[in-house]
Amino acid sequence: MLVKEFEKKTKVLIDSLKAVCASYGLGNDGNEFKIITQIFLYKFLNDKFISEIKKINKNLNSSLDLISKIKSFNEEELEMLLLQLPPGTANLKTDNLIQILFERQNEKNFSKLFDETLLEISKINNDIFSVKTDGGAKIKLFDRVSEFIADISKRDEFCRALINKLVEFSFENIFTEKYDFYATIFEYLISDYNKDSGGKYAEYYTPHAVAKIMASILVPDKSSISNVSCYDPSAGSGTLLMNLAHAIGENSCAIYSQDISQKSSSLLRLNLILNNLVHSIQNVIQGNTLSLPFHKDDNGIKRFDYIVSNPPFKMDFSDFRNDLDTKQNNQRFFAGIPNIPAKAKDKMPIYQLFIQHIIFSLSDKGKAAVVVPTGFVTAKGIDLKIRKKLIDEDILSGVISMPSNIFATTGTNVSILFFDKSNKEEIILIDASNLGTTVKEGKNQKTILSIDEEIKITETFKNKESIEKFSVLISKEKIQEKNYSFSAGQYFDVKIDHIDISYDEFLKKINNYSNELNDLFENSKELDNEIQNQLKRLKLDEII
Repeated sequence: MLVKEFEKKTKVLIDSLKAVCASYGLGNDGNEFKIITQIFLYKFLNDKFISEIKKINKNLNSSLDLISKIKSFNEEELEMLLLQLPPGTANLKTDNLIQILFERQNEKNFSKLFDETLLEISKINNDIFSVKTDGGAKIKLFDRVSEFIADISKRDEFCRALINKLVEFSFENIFTEKYDFYATIFEYLISDYNKDSGGKYAEYYTPHAVAKIMASILVPDKSSISNVSCYDPSAGSGTLLMNLAHAIGENSCAIYSQDISQKSSSLLRLNLILNNLVHSIQNVIQGNTLSLPFHKDDNGIKRFDYIVSNPPFKMDFSDFRNDLDTKQNNQRFFAGIPNIPAKAKDKMPIYQLFIQHIIFSLSDKGKAAVVVPTGFVTAKGIDLKIRKKLIDEDILSGVISMPSNIFATTGTNVSILFFDKSNKEEIILIDASNLGTTVKEGKNQKTILSIDEEIKITETFKNKESIEKFSVLISKEKIQEKNYSFSAGQYFDVKIDHIDISYDEFLKKINNYSNELNDLFENSKELDNEIQNQLKRLKLDEII
């Protein structure tokens, strides 16, 4: 009950911050998401800091005036306190605390004070919280929030409005909660900022149900997993990685990612902070995975234990296509690189490159789950070459064809490919296209899977169970015979029902069918005559 109530209050906080932005002309503004996510993060880091120092110094925990007590510490006492903070906790000075800013809000040039506070926090914690670009630059934690207000005279009151919303709320009683709580909050927080905007790098949010299915199948038993690497080459805001890390255990894995979108990388950083994965922020890279893969080791491109991805399906990559078509990339892009079409460059199948990159980046015993357009499972050309490698080299462990409209932002039907380099068993193909309930989400139709349907999919896959018209176990040889088709329907048995009846019973059924047909034919003749008579009457009426 506490969690549900707190979830409700957190959403109210988010809505109130959005309302402040709207009141100052920033509703649906391109910079609104930066303000909302940064202010939310500032509040989270502030409350986390206070929660941790209370654990260290029990006198603070019982103090009625926490801020006054902290102010009373001399420099040496404060330094000792900060040194005991657990890894991943932001280091804040006393003047950086929200309560202090709240008390100083009536000072002249408060917006400048507010901005400088955020910038100081960024500077102090730069090594822990900065996201890197593929060129080596660091994207700091906070910007100057007030400067998003064009009217300088309104900046002070804007920052006052924000600080007043923050001081009324506290995260302290919820830090012990686990991933599901923060996943819900994070999805609500970014719901307006991670949609298909129709741009070149439009982002598609992976449904939580799809992410859970992928993680559950990849990690059936986390008790035996430790010290593993998890990677997403097109990470977006990190839904897939968070589900995977939660399934493995946050302290048992290191997260690695790369994404061309600066916005997505910032959202992923926020997601990692909320989910106790601050130790992996140093591995978040903003840059082009295909042309400049960042994560490498002594042997070249780094190989990972687990990979999850929902890559963009179609996108114009003609501006860097020639950079990929080199001898150096022959092994990575073994099936080839799509040509640049004369028309509709934005339809270039970029997912084919991501699949090849994922296969190349998988460790010798690695596992992966990749979302692809369902057309991939039977298409020719590069798709066929990729499927051939997956089968011939015993990489594929299974395929799930999902219901249509599982993604509200795209009508493309999707399937999930599962790779397992240690798989020596038959391959399972699941046709889940008939599951789910269709609902309206905005202007789009979306299919929602129930909990029972999620369980049916995951348990069928993990148990390698064959269910009529739903799942089938197939040897690699049978798939080779079918021209490497991954479509479950092509392997379902066609059953013909037989009924034992005598010869006399058979004749009786045939006579009944014959009589019924004769009656239908007679009725048809009568109907035909009636139609003809009506047409004659119509013509007669026209003449009259």
